[in-house]
Amino acid sequence: MGNQKVIILLVICLLLPIFMGVFAVNEEDQKDFYIVYLGDLPSNKNSLADMHLEYLASAIESEDGARSSIVHSYTKSFNAFAAKLSDAEAERLSNMDGVVSVFKNRYHKLKTTRSWDYLGFTQTVPRSLSMESDLVVGMLDSGIYPDSPSFSDKGFGPPPQKFKGSCGPFSNFSCNNKIVGARYFNLSGPISDSDILSPIDSEGHGTHTSSTVAGNVVKGASLYGIGKGTARGAVPSARISVYKVCWAVGCADMDILAAFDAAIHDGVDIISLSVGGFAGSYISDSIAIGSFHSMKNGILTSAAAGNSGPSAASVSNYAPWILTVAASTTDRGFRNKLVLGNGKSLYVSRLIPSISLCSLSAAAFISYMSLFT
Repeated sequence: MGNQKVIILLVICLLLPIFMGVFAVNEEDQKDFYIVYLGDLPSNKNSLADMHLEYLASAIESEDGARSSIVHSYTKSFNAFAAKLSDAEAERLSNMDGVVSVFKNRYHKLKTTRSWDYLGFTQTVPRSLSMESDLVVGMLDSGIYPDSPSFSDKGFGPPPQKFKGSCGPFSNFSCNNKIVGARYFNLSGPISDSDILSPIDSEGHGTHTSSTVAGNVVKGASLYGIGKGTARGAVPSARISVYKVCWAVGCADMDILAAFDAAIHDGVDIISLSVGGFAGSYISDSIAIGSFHSMKNGILTSAAAGNSGPSAASVSNYAPWILTVAASTTDRGFRNKLVLGNGKSLYVSRLIPSISLCSLSAAAFISYMSLFT
């Protein structure tokens, strides 16, 4: 009987580390990215990173665990940090003195040559080019395509001295006197094969929004010859500073806050982001938090109201310190001719060139028709 007890005890001793390892792995797998928001910057900013580690060490009960868990410290324009935590650790942090909020990192979604004329902003409105040229717009989006004529720096002088932003160096991207700053933020890890790890826009959304806000005057712009006219931004003489926060997976809270932190410190004059927010408390909304601190520094944030609706409670980015811009319409449409195999024609209101479907392969036909669904 005594031998059996010894054998059982030995088996338990051998198996216990294995089970403990399984539990540890499972606990680590259950950890997620959280943002811990602490409010305004303290008078002594030099010790912020150490303060963040102290908070983490208290919650995790391990200094080494705190160092391995922290992802980023926001120390330029407001006080916060991002870390990989379990739900229990996040709960402990949320109950600590000095902590405003703790919330899980979420992913936000990205939301004509005639738009400004339609809105009444004609090219004949009196403008102060020298004042416009001193404006720097911080674009938080999917990056920018710098080779577009909308972003040529022909005729531009050096950037305003007040601007403290930077640009690279990047192997596949360079700034000029129009695009005066460029950074990218990807705190949550691996990217998709379609993403480019630089401020270059591989999605197109950021290039579109940047040209809408501050694109140069480009004559003869069209899409396959449709809607030909002069394309321009609202303030063509303004400069652009790019903060890429959106990737194939979406726009992470951690990256959005890092971009706000940098843009405020860089000294941009206005921040623009066409990214959808989430309903809920302002203190657990990265866009509300970032725009609040930009407001405190005299910087206006203009954000999209979203593409949802029309229905109740479908607007995002509704904090009172944000200029929330609603989606609108335009006063023109385009009809394209679709020729069927029997010779009959249909007209569709899409910006797609006319094409004979008889000349398409089966794969091309499916691809073409998917544009209408």
